[in-house]
Amino acid sequence: MRVIFIGPPGAGKGTQCKRLVEWLGVPQLSTGMLLREMVIQDTADGKWIGEHLAVGKLAPDHLVMSIVAKRLAEPDCDSGCLFDGFPRTLVQARLLDEHLARKQQRIELVLSLQVAESVLVDRLLKRAAVENRKDDNSHAIVERLRVFRTQTSPLLDYYQEQGLLVSVDGELSAEEVFSMIQRAVSMKSPMNHAS
Repeated sequence: MRVIFIGPPGAGKGTQCKRLVEWLGVPQLSTGMLLREMVIQDTADGKWIGEHLAVGKLAPDHLVMSIVAKRLAEPDCDSGCLFDGFPRTLVQARLLDEHLARKQQRIELVLSLQVAESVLVDRLLKRAAVENRKDDNSHAIVERLRVFRTQTSPLLDYYQEQGLLVSVDGELSAEEVFSMIQRAVSMKSPMNHAS
């Protein structure tokens, strides 16, 4: 099963992704992790990506898609994967659809964690205090949430129009959120998982 997971900073996406990957038995495909791995490698592409990321720019859509395509070609992705942090733009979403269609595959489900912005800010400020992250101030948090909102809204509409989007209340307890996620997955893949 191929699932896209979308959630703003502080929504609990990391916790839920980890649980979902274990439950589905598929790999987590995190473009952030893949890009960071490329930066560590001493290649021209890695250096170029590093320069983009260092100034807060997104890596170019076609480059990100080529990295994702290489990862999808690995055998552990044959039965599916959980996309985390990808796609981030409509161009990436369309490129992914085209790539999967060529392989007679498709996205089966898009999960969107919904949390009020005031709750997200509170959660992130608490997390910053616990982790002693002085750079995670309220101004930076509000800006990250704004960027998420402007980048992600078109994706939510895109997947809603395809009938793939399921919104999940991310303000519930972690257990309740995961139970809702399991139900959404089971509705799309009733033969593979019982709720």
